[in-house]
Amino acid sequence: MNAAFMLRTEQAIEGLHRLAYNLWWTWNPKAQDIFKMLSERKWRSSNHNAVAVLLAISHEELQARLCEREFLERIENVLQEFDAYMSRQDTWYNVHTEGPDGRLIAYFSAEFGLHECLPIYSGGLGVLAGDHTKSASDLGLPFVGVSLFYRNGYFQQTLGPDGWQHESYPLVDPKLLPVQLVTDEAGNPITASVEIGHSIVTFHAYRVKVGRAVIYLLDTNRPENDLHYREITARVYGGDSTTRVMQEIILGIGGVRYLRQLELQPTVYHMNEGHSAFLTLELLRERLSRSDTREAAEQWVRRHCVFTTHTPVPAGHDRFTPDLLDHLMSGFRQSLGLEHQDLMSYGRERRDDMQETFCMTVLALRMSRAANGVSELHGQVSREMWAGFFGVSDPAQVPIGHITNGVHILGWMANRTRQFWLKHLGAKWIYYLKKQAIWTQVSDPELIPDEDIWALRYGLRRDLIEYVRRVMRHQYQRMGADYSVAQDSILNPDALTIGFARRFATYKRAPLFFKEFNRVVEIINNPDRPVQLVFAGKAHPRDDMGKRFIQEIVGYSKNPALFGKVVFLENYDINVARHMISGVDIWLNNPRRPMEASGTSGMKIVIHGGLNFSIQDGWWREGYNGKNGWSIGDDANLADQDQQDANDAAFLLAILENEVIPEFYDRDEFGIPRKWIQRIRNSMETLIPQFNTDRMVSDYVNMYYNKQD
Repeated sequence: MNAAFMLRTEQAIEGLHRLAYNLWWTWNPKAQDIFKMLSERKWRSSNHNAVAVLLAISHEELQARLCEREFLERIENVLQEFDAYMSRQDTWYNVHTEGPDGRLIAYFSAEFGLHECLPIYSGGLGVLAGDHTKSASDLGLPFVGVSLFYRNGYFQQTLGPDGWQHESYPLVDPKLLPVQLVTDEAGNPITASVEIGHSIVTFHAYRVKVGRAVIYLLDTNRPENDLHYREITARVYGGDSTTRVMQEIILGIGGVRYLRQLELQPTVYHMNEGHSAFLTLELLRERLSRSDTREAAEQWVRRHCVFTTHTPVPAGHDRFTPDLLDHLMSGFRQSLGLEHQDLMSYGRERRDDMQETFCMTVLALRMSRAANGVSELHGQVSREMWAGFFGVSDPAQVPIGHITNGVHILGWMANRTRQFWLKHLGAKWIYYLKKQAIWTQVSDPELIPDEDIWALRYGLRRDLIEYVRRVMRHQYQRMGADYSVAQDSILNPDALTIGFARRFATYKRAPLFFKEFNRVVEIINNPDRPVQLVFAGKAHPRDDMGKRFIQEIVGYSKNPALFGKVVFLENYDINVARHMISGVDIWLNNPRRPMEASGTSGMKIVIHGGLNFSIQDGWWREGYNGKNGWSIGDDANLADQDQQDANDAAFLLAILENEVIPEFYDRDEFGIPRKWIQRIRNSMETLIPQFNTDRMVSDYVNMYYNKQD
């Protein structure tokens, strides 16, 4: 081995460590393959954590492994791709705007769903924030995120023999995660502090690199804090109202202060839901400390803040009592020079109503120059909800717009699918995700034959079934049951496969499919046209009704008439979701309209050739065109919820029996379902270029970020 080769190996080792701490690898399969090849067991046991893999391998082993020139060259190619990505100058942002020009977008969110190995998210809000960040990086935005470091995460879900959900909160060690403590030049943690009650609470932060973007995760687990303050950031949405307020003080007020410690001066503060709205009061305090008048300070704050609401029902917005806020924020209020009622007035719809609680959404609306819902229907619902706050009788006059959510397509794409598109669209297709022109090619059977699409679907369905069988083996073993007899009877690779995976909130109506149980049994067990369902999802720890819904589904999966044809996967996370959205043929979504603000899970299946079967709520109301999936019911909802449930259940089964199943099983002499594949083509062509976060983030740039009054 000569000196030049040794230098190459050392540079590759340094590059691997640099890469492991940048989540760019989470949407690059070639990078993931490298870490998997280094230690497949550790890769799987760590929930696909590149940092954990590297920490499990000695420097000596890495040197030896890289003596294999083919492996070394593979690593070097990935590192070159990574470096080219990080240094690229012709990004969308630079080309289509005036460029950074001192701009910096600060995106505050209570959770970020970035990858399964980093459990700092609970559900859709966090996954949306993670996808937003990845596209911000891809598009080249000057972007920084702020959130909390939850060392116990949301929770790990296990099911008891009776199907009841149980929660556990294992401690995660930041040293084993793709995060890095933020330190000064001397290696000491950079800290900031806030006043809570009569105490000073200090926090440090971990840096998460997401391509070009950076997220700072604030953590109160410090020795100088009292024990109960160390626990503020322990769990996602953990504890009672007091904990919630303290978390939101750390996120909003503390987040701004931490950015100042890093000498960062964002030009836009984007509040993703109301949890971070206290940041507006910290900005107000800063301006007042500069001797601005209160009116001028408020105007400055509004010019720099935008707000996205995700909640379509009044009860879903954080509200806190006057006594609680006075107890926790009296010191901060005094630093603002405000009386208690003055502070409360910022979060009250009726500023002079002394009995009204403090609403974080009201604070965000009052102190932002722009606000939006996350779908067209949600924007409409939000305008109706907040018409009284804005003092208008006509909801159309309410200044709340909408930007429909999207998904980060590359981050949700199975490698099998990625290779499919690489073959058919060429190497550069990933740079044109929101270009309609590239997706019109999908309609050309000469470019993409029906046979190729059908082969892709069969391969992805097989991948899902193999995954489900592995997962179910562990579930059975944990409960002490014998799985060996049943293993090969779990799911059928030839059957129409329906997926349902999401948070088990009651309005999402997970058991709706089984409302006419005997009819469902007949449908599923049709020997010529079988149907099977894969379920996954978590209920909030305090949501017993949601837990009962899970128990009900698990009960169906154990029914002898449905065993092996209905399964429930434990511990829903991004990894489980990734397998399901790629492998199922149909994505079922049946929320009680209009309570699904947007939803994004159904968007993730489209790139894989899956089809949506959904209530016309959230994004699907905009995406459905009659030919690219199926609608459960029409564009309306009844006041009588029981009647609406009955109508939707009947409509669901009728469409399934009369349209979905026949189209899936109507095959030509070559075994190809031509009409089904035509629907897949229509779905891809109409939905992919619209419902992705590249389009979504560019909308935020054009409509909000780069337009300051």
